[in-house]
Amino acid sequence: MCGLALLVALPIGARQLPLGPGPSQTSQQSPPPAQGQGGPYQITPERRALLNTIRYAEGTWIGGSQEGYRVLFGGGRFDRLDRHPEIVVQLAYTSAAAGAYQFLPATWREASTKLGLNDFGPASQDQAALYLMQKRGALETFDRRGLNGEVLNRLSREWASLPATHGGSFYGQPVKDADELKDFYLAELQRQKRLRAEAPSAA
Repeated sequence: MCGLALLVALPIGARQLPLGPGPSQTSQQSPPPAQGQGGPYQITPERRALLNTIRYAEGTWIGGSQEGYRVLFGGGRFDRLDRHPEIVVQLAYTSAAAGAYQFLPATWREASTKLGLNDFGPASQDQAALYLMQKRGALETFDRRGLNGEVLNRLSREWASLPATHGGSFYGQPVKDADELKDFYLAELQRQKRLRAEAPSAA
């Protein structure tokens, strides 16, 4: 879950490439305006593989289908993608987390406001997830070094399904194994590179 979604649903708040906001930007600054992607963050094969790895950890991968962007906490579905559904689900925990990255409503409001996102569609969810990675100080490190323990540790403060340095959840919840996640990431990265190589060139 994104942030504290697994804790009684309290709201939370490779190589170096010129992609998205640079290291001079702080988390308090708004990213630059979007340029044709629905947001400021370019999605490279590496970043797509990382996004998909988080989906895998969060249980919203669903074989890579778009259906994962419609998942509620607990595995149910919602229909509309014009806004965060803000549907509270009560299971072992109570949460209104939703989407591919299980955004809590407060987290989504922050990210969507910062990025100027006007819907809850897949592209907007991807951009908001990248914003949260940058906010946690993980995106620049990931772009330079790939998915390593430091990146997972930083992201574990945002997604409770990711392991912290000690191997467990930052919030004391069940997590995916770090080696399993790295294996998924590497396989997904190869798939993304293959898809990019096979894509027709722009006219």
